[in-house]
Amino acid sequence: MHKKKKTKILILGGSGFIGYHLSKKCITKGWDVTSISKNYPKKIKFVSKVNYKNINLENFKNLSILEKNYDYIVNASGYINNNDKLNYKNHNFKIVKNIFLYFKNTNIKAFLNLGTSAEYGGIKSLQNENLICRPKSKYGKDKLKSTFFLINAFKKFKFPSIIFRIYQVYGPLQETNRLIPIAAKACFFDKKFNCADGNLIRDFIYIDDLVEAILKALNNQQAKGQIFNLGSGKKISLKFVVNSIREFYKKGSPIYDKIKLRKDENKIIFADIKKSKKILRWKPKTSFKVGLLETLKYYKNKYKKI
Repeated sequence: MHKKKKTKILILGGSGFIGYHLSKKCITKGWDVTSISKNYPKKIKFVSKVNYKNINLENFKNLSILEKNYDYIVNASGYINNNDKLNYKNHNFKIVKNIFLYFKNTNIKAFLNLGTSAEYGGIKSLQNENLICRPKSKYGKDKLKSTFFLINAFKKFKFPSIIFRIYQVYGPLQETNRLIPIAAKACFFDKKFNCADGNLIRDFIYIDDLVEAILKALNNQQAKGQIFNLGSGKKISLKFVVNSIREFYKKGSPIYDKIKLRKDENKIIFADIKKSKKILRWKPKTSFKVGLLETLKYYKNKYKKI
C-alpha cells in the first residue's frame, strides 16, 4: 500500500504568537510544517517536529533555499511597530511580493495573508469588507498595499490569495507589548500601570478561534481572492478588559487616560463578520470570558516561577 502523502504547510513568522499556535495545531493534524522567521523560536515557543528555518524574507535571494511543493502557505510574519515611523518602509509588502514571485508558478492550493483591521483606518465601525479603506498609519497602508497586490494577483494569475483582516487577537504566549499581557503582568505584581481611555471599544478574538478560521479557509475554494474580517463582532470596552484582569488577580492599579489615542486610531473599532460566517462556515467559539480566563491562568503560572 502507498503511504498517504502528508499535507505540507509553510508558515511565515512561525516563531511568533500566531505562528506558534498555528504550527502546534498543524503538527497535531499530522501535517509537515516548515516555519520561516528572522530568528529561531524561543524555547517556550519551540514546537517539536517543526522544521525551523532562519531567513529574512525581505531579500528575494534568501528564498532560494525553500522547496516549492507546499500545499499551503500562511503569512503570519511582518513588521508591526506602528510608532517607528522613520524606519518603516513597506516591510510587509516586500515579503508578500517576494513570496508571490517565488511561488507564482507552483501548485500551492492557498496563500493566506494575515492583514489587519488597521487597513480600514478612519472608517467608523461596524466595519465590513466592502468599505473603501482609508488607513492612516504606515502599518495600515503597508498592509492594504499587500491586500490590493494579492487580490490583483488572484484576478490576473489565479494566484490563490486569501486575506484575513484581524482584530485584537489574544491568548497564551502573546508578545508582552499588548494590552492583556501588559495589564496581566502589572496586576500580578500589584503595580500601577498606564492605560488609554477606559471607554475605548475594541473587538477581541481568541487565538484558537483564529487558528480554526485559518484552517477552514485554506481548504475552501470560495475563499480564494476574498477578504475576510476576523474578530468576534462584539464590542468590549478597555475598562471591562482591565477590570476583568484586576478581578482575576485581586490587585493592580490602572491609571486611565495616560496613553493617548494615536491619530490613526478610532475610539470604537469592531468587525462585521457575516462574510466569514457565511463563506468560511466559521464563527468564534470562545467567549471573551473563557478566553481571557485561559490567558490569565497562563500568565499566573508564568509569573509564579519568577
